[in-house]
Amino acid sequence: MKLLLTSGGVTNGSIRDALVAMLGKPIGESNALFIPTAQWGQPACCPQTVWRSTVDGWGDDPSLAGLGWRSVGVLELTALPGIAEERWMPWVRDADVLLVDGGEARYLATWMTRSGLAGMLPELTGTVWVGVSAGSMVLTPRVGREFLDLDPDGPDETLGVVDFSIFPHLDYPGWTANTMAAARRWAERIPGTSYAIDDQTAIAVADGSVEVISEGRWERFGG
Repeated sequence: MKLLLTSGGVTNGSIRDALVAMLGKPIGESNALFIPTAQWGQPACCPQTVWRSTVDGWGDDPSLAGLGWRSVGVLELTALPGIAEERWMPWVRDADVLLVDGGEARYLATWMTRSGLAGMLPELTGTVWVGVSAGSMVLTPRVGREFLDLDPDGPDETLGVVDFSIFPHLDYPGWTANTMAAARRWAERIPGTSYAIDDQTAIAVADGSVEVISEGRWERFGG
C-alpha cells in the first residue's frame, strides 16, 4: 500500500499534491471508501459526528469525503463479520483509496483485525491509505497511553504496518495536552522512531521511503 498518514486530513495543497501523486491520477477519477469505525471507540464522538464526517463536502472542511472523488462509499468495519467475504472484499479491492477517519486507534485496530481488513492489507499494493489521526496511528506499532481513550489501562499496541509512531494534533488550539513538551514526554516512552505532527503535516510512505510533507510544525524523535 501507499500510505498518507495525516493528523487532520488533506488540509493544504502540499498534502493534496502528495495524494494525487500516490493515486497516479486526478482525485476526480478515483473511487474512495470512507471508514468511520474509529469514531465509535472515541468517547468524544457520537452519531452526529459520524454523519458529519461522511457527508460529501460538509461545511468548510472537505478534508476527506468532500475532496471531489469520482465516488465515495462507506465501509463500516463492525458490520463486516456479518457479511460474506466474497461480497465486501471486492469493494475494498476495487477502491483506489481508503479514507480512514480518526477516533480511537486501539478500537480501530481491533475491528480491522476482526473484520478481516487487516489481513487484506498486504495484497492491496496499488491502494492508497489516507489516515486521519487514529486512522494513521492504527498502522503504527504503539500509540502510547496518552491516546488510550476507551481503555486507559489496556495495551497500547496497534498493527505495526510501519515502524514509527505518531503523536497527532500537535499544538491544536485549546488542547493543552498536545503541546510539543507533551509530545517529547510521550516520545521518551515510545521505543524507536516517532513523529509529532500538526494538522498541516502528513507522513507519506511509499516504496520503502518515508517523507514528511508539511506546511506546519512537526518533529522527529529517536531512531
